[in-house]
Amino acid sequence: MTGGAAAQLAGTGLLADDLYLMAHNDSTGRPYLQPRATGIGLAGALLAELLLAGGAGISPDGTVTAGCAPAAGQLMAQIQSQISGERESLPAGEWLQFLGRTAAGDVGRRLAGAGYLIRAPRRLWHAGRWVPADPDCAFMPLNRARSALDSTRAPAVHAAALAGLAAACGLETRLLAYAPSAPGRRSPQEAAALLPVPLRELIAQTQAVVDSAVLAQRM
Repeated sequence: MTGGAAAQLAGTGLLADDLYLMAHNDSTGRPYLQPRATGIGLAGALLAELLLAGGAGISPDGTVTAGCAPAAGQLMAQIQSQISGERESLPAGEWLQFLGRTAAGDVGRRLAGAGYLIRAPRRLWHAGRWVPADPDCAFMPLNRARSALDSTRAPAVHAAALAGLAAACGLETRLLAYAPSAPGRRSPQEAAALLPVPLRELIAQTQAVVDSAVLAQRM
């Protein structure tokens, strides 16, 4: 494997990018989830990126606060600016709903800028959509999340957060299809339980908002 190919398979190192690729078919780019669930899940991943970088925090009362560390990248800087621009700290659930409206497009464009997505040709009555530039690269996030389910070793923070967020937004069945065989397997929830408290709280809030959105669609 060449250095360039290895770097591509390693991904961008960003949670929302990995979750986006997991939530879409690695060849066709078709989504596995309803748009609202995808958006909320990606919003959770974007906030998790900020938390991990010190650009945001979650208070004990569940509100999101801006951190001191400068955000890396235009998208992260924009979100951090929105958080710091609020006169009062808002609950994580409100941020998930707000960011979830545009998260799929925002993350898709970020992945396209990094060379992971390309725009499929527009067809009659259908707008062109993002498709993976390389199916092998698009599949690798699933392997990274899968590694968190191996109970014989401690999971990396990125992998555990990815597994937890994937399950929270409705991708648990897809993830478990590639999970290690029992009994050497932990669930995505067990992997997420090993994370620091702020990330655990964010994942729990993500699942709650997704569940509420799915229930509202069924009513």
